[in-house]
Amino acid sequence: MNVASIVLALLLAVFFLLLGVSKVLAVGPMRERAAHAGFSVSAYRGIGALELAAALGLLGGIVWWPVGAAAGAGLVLLMAGAVVVHRRTGDGVREFAPAVGTGLMAVSYIVTVLGAL
Repeated sequence: MNVASIVLALLLAVFFLLLGVSKVLAVGPMRERAAHAGFSVSAYRGIGALELAAALGLLGGIVWWPVGAAAGAGLVLLMAGAVVVHRRTGDGVREFAPAVGTGLMAVSYIVTVLGAL
């Protein structure tokens, strides 16, 4: 692991830990987002659980890189799905930009991990 991959892993992990916990606990704004996207609260909780798993995987990847790389790949797929959902619901760039940004951060993380081998 190099410094760039550790920093990216920590940034992504903190972001997705916060987001995942909010979804799993189904706080008010997350319930509203779930309804807007056409998801049930339990389905949105499932997405939150995937975000939490990815965050823990990124942290584990600091110790063993294959776990982090797999978690990063999962986040890329999750964020691609988020962009699709945002577009289907008619959201504009402002709403799906965070998914694009974090997806690109996850790609950058994977590149830094694999580049350090």
